[in-house]
Amino acid sequence: MSVSRLYVEADLLPGGEVPLSDAQHHYLRHVMRRNDGAPLRLFNGRDGEWRGVLENRGRKSDVAQLVDRVREQAGEPDVWLCFAPLKRARIDYVAEKATELGVAVLQPVITHHTAVERVNLERLQANAVEAAEQTERLSVPQVRAPLPLDRLLQQWPAERRILVCDETGGGPPIAESLGGLDAEGRAAPWAIVIGPEGGFDATELAALRRITNVMAVGLGPRILRADTAALAALACWQALVGDWQRPTPRLASDYRTSRAGL
Repeated sequence: MSVSRLYVEADLLPGGEVPLSDAQHHYLRHVMRRNDGAPLRLFNGRDGEWRGVLENRGRKSDVAQLVDRVREQAGEPDVWLCFAPLKRARIDYVAEKATELGVAVLQPVITHHTAVERVNLERLQANAVEAAEQTERLSVPQVRAPLPLDRLLQQWPAERRILVCDETGGGPPIAESLGGLDAEGRAAPWAIVIGPEGGFDATELAALRRITNVMAVGLGPRILRADTAALAALACWQALVGDWQRPTPRLASDYRTSRAGL
């Protein structure tokens, strides 16, 4: 039987008992058809990953009885994805895949050419949680409320470097720029900034270029859709700067888990 993996907000402690939400109860009991004693894996972004078992505490009330910790909490890349909101299916896709690619923060940004200004943050968060559960992440990215680009830049932390994907062709290839970073640049916190389908306008690009430690790069000879550009840039950053450079840990055969039960 596959092991269901769940994100929870409660502390994870030896002998602890973690209440499960109504949605988790429905998923475990009615979708996965789990009974009392079914094995679980739980994580909260702070305490590593824990083995637990499913127990009932009354009608529509379940808990996870914690057994022991199977993974210590590990550091993850400090990279933000700042992107212009997209239509529903495509913004869902960005949230899911960016989570899989290890992003720490999802920051919607309103630009002059942004066509979609309303963002369902609860839906984005749910997509991020589900993707983290499926991909063995020990954390879930923070989903932030949309901000106008000028306000975001006004409060930009000086130590965080910016990788701007410049669709005008004004930047060198992304692999060349990231591959030439020194040790300090590789260790710094980063943000990848992606414009809307219509691109940044000239004043926005100028404002971005005025930020300290900004790097404008190109993503090749083809015009990419905004969601493609975001994930392509994030994949390049992970391969050249992030944790794709680390060895992939071997996991026990019974450890691989999936919400899909595969």
